[in-house]
Amino acid sequence: MICRIWRGRTLRSKADAYALFLEKRAIPDDRSVPGNLSVDIMRRDEGAVTHFLTVTHWDSEQSIRAFAGDEVLKAKYYPEDKEYLLEFEPEVQHYSVVSGAH
Repeated sequence: MICRIWRGRTLRSKADAYALFLEKRAIPDDRSVPGNLSVDIMRRDEGAVTHFLTVTHWDSEQSIRAFAGDEVLKAKYYPEDKEYLLEFEPEVQHYSVVSGAH
């Protein structure tokens, strides 16, 4: 199993709208790909900025390729992200899951 982690930041004033966008657009998109095992989105408000952390689990690199393309570490963004995000990290992180309870 592979854990894929993406980080993003938005203004606190836009955080509720961005969270709703993620729930309505990003989560269904992730879940629609065969091999996606889970999607969790975490949020942390810090003053005028809100941090988002998306953690997805996949059964294989092949499944991630179906979602993200051949550059599996390249972050995937939606056109709507331009309305919310303060910057665009070019890459995500992948971890091999060696232990866990699901």
